[in-house]
Order: sequence, then structure tokens, then C-alpha cells
Amino acid sequence: MVRAWFMDTSDADQRLEHHRDPPQFIDLDELYKTTGVEYFKLNPKTFIEDGELEKIKKERGYTYEDEITCSKNCLPNYEEKLKSFFTEHLHTEEEIRFVLEGSGYFDVRNGNDEWIRIEVLPGDMIIIPSGIYHRFTLDTKNFIRAKRFFIGVPVWTPHNRPADEMDCRKQYLKQLENGFEARQRGLGSS
Repeated sequence: MVRAWFMDTSDADQRLEHHRDPPQFIDLDELYKTTGVEYFKLNPKTFIEDGELEKIKKERGYTYEDEITCSKNCLPNYEEKLKSFFTEHLHTEEEIRFVLEGSGYFDVRNGNDEWIRIEVLPGDMIIIPSGIYHRFTLDTKNFIRAKRFFIGVPVWTPHNRPADEMDCRKQYLKQLENGFEARQRGLGSS
């Protein structure tokens, strides 16, 4: 089961589990209500046969997918890539990741501009909404292999903060203010 918690304000070491002491955990329903981040639990060993991933892809219109492996051995310019992933940014499209192996952290900002760290492990699929400030880092194992999904042509461009004048950011803030629609079907399921 995925864990999420409020972080402290330190950016000292991106690979450590920075959290308030003691950690203030947040449940998946609250994570969705305060950020719009959606969560699905899939079986990383049977997702091809069981059809769960195909259902999600069809329901959400994902037409393109690829796979990324982040490790010193597999990712060209490893240190530079990690720094760019950890730079606070947003995207004009959703960011979808399904973890097959390894682990890492997605950090997202809530409506109070506080960091919430989401630990992802094999079987975790998260959908980070367009327009939310976020970042990614590996944990101390320094390895993750994940599938990435897109609607149509992949959009890879991160827009570093500040990007408050972008339409996707304005739309996200409006959703945050009005409440996110309960369109996710797998939130908190196992």
C-alpha cells in the first residue's frame, strides 16, 4: 500500500525520507481531495493477463506508453537527470507512472503550498494532474523501473516554477478550489 506524508521544508538530500517528526501521514482520499493525485494498485506480475491496466488505459484514453529505468547503469547523464526530475515543475498533461520494480518518491504541493511525499513501490500507479507543482526522486536504493502513459503524442516538457500564468496551472487551481471530480475508480483499492 502506498504511503504519503507531509514533508519538512528541507531540500538538503533528495534521497532521504524528509518528514516531520513524527511523520504526519495522509490517507489516499485526503491526498486526492487536497492535490488531485489519483492512485491505483495493480499487480506488477499479472497486470498483462488480468486486464486491470488495459481497463484503466481504455477508460482514460491512454494511447501511448513506454518504459523508463532510472539507475546509474541505465540512465544516461544520471546525476543531471535526477537533478532535473527533482526541480519543482509542472506539466501541461497528466503524469502517469506505474512502478514495475524498485521504488522512489513523488513530491506534490497541496493547496497550502506544503510538500506531500508519496512513496511508490512495485504495483503502485499514480496519476499526477496537469498543472500541479511536483518533483521526483529515487530513494536510497537508486533504482526504479516504471511504465509511462500518455493521451496521444507524449509531452515531455517540464515547466519549472514559477509557471503560475500557464493555462494548465490556472485550471488546476480552479479544480483545487472547486473540488476534484470523483472520476478515479481505483483510489485506495488493492
